[in-house]
Amino acid sequence: MKALVTGGGAVLGQGIINSLRRSALDATIVVTDPNPLSAGLYWGACAYRVPPADDPAYIDAISGLLEREMPDVVLVGTDVELAAFARHRSALETRFGTRIIVSAPDVIAIADDKYRTFEFLRAHGFDPPGSARADDDDAVEALIEQVGFPLVVKPRIGARSVGVSVVHDRDQLAGALNGRSGLIVQECIGTPDGEYTASVLVFDGVPCASIVMRRDLRDGNTFRAYSGPYPALNEEVRRLGAALNPYGPANFQFRTDKSGKPRVFEINARFSGATPLRALVGFNEVEMCIRRILRDEPVATSEIPEAIILRHLSETLVMPEALEQVR
Repeated sequence: MKALVTGGGAVLGQGIINSLRRSALDATIVVTDPNPLSAGLYWGACAYRVPPADDPAYIDAISGLLEREMPDVVLVGTDVELAAFARHRSALETRFGTRIIVSAPDVIAIADDKYRTFEFLRAHGFDPPGSARADDDDAVEALIEQVGFPLVVKPRIGARSVGVSVVHDRDQLAGALNGRSGLIVQECIGTPDGEYTASVLVFDGVPCASIVMRRDLRDGNTFRAYSGPYPALNEEVRRLGAALNPYGPANFQFRTDKSGKPRVFEINARFSGATPLRALVGFNEVEMCIRRILRDEPVATSEIPEAIILRHLSETLVMPEALEQVR
């Protein structure tokens, strides 16, 4: 089989490639990215430069690439490409006979906006951290009265903790909001020791598999993960997956409160940066999705062991002649 992976320069795209390489699928991997110095471009069988996702020429470039390579499946490796693939998924699949693992536009939109995430969770009976749009003074004041400080200030649309700050009083809050727009103010739940990342696979509205890992963060990314059964948390993650109804993978990030209850603050309607870490403990969600979508195989999982996963840097040597092979 042949798989096209976008975002060869992103943690997510590189994680998808690594998961494919660890799988039993024997996939030929085609990689794309706008930047020829993206390491993941040199991990596949061939590589292509494409315009950025917000470029009007992006979908035409992807269409030309699909026509040339005819991949069996497309795996989206950056957040910024999700909306474009979601909008054009049906047309691209019909025209080129491929399968694109991307959720519906409304699911992508819910996950992309943290205030919409809050509204979705609350509307479906979950208990997300209290949240208010930063431009709604009355709502921010009501949040302060309800939960007090500390509070978290973050962009409504963003990733990897960029632009996130924790404020402990009104002066710090005013400073975090000053001169900025598109922000959300959110209740600060628990402690970093109680932070988790979880994945669920959903097909036809039914959660088929899930995994929960406690994590330590560095620069917004998981750099240590602790796997285990976590039965109660997995049950909640599957309820979340059934409510969201993604096409295949979804990622939920949460902290537990003093009672041990999970309080979800972020949804990613896609594979996540921790995808290759999950594959190390037998939960290769990329392989499971491909087998289910391309071969109609049931999603098969094994018991998740208790383990510690340490993430570290690595290197890729690129010779000048290899740069010339990126098309």
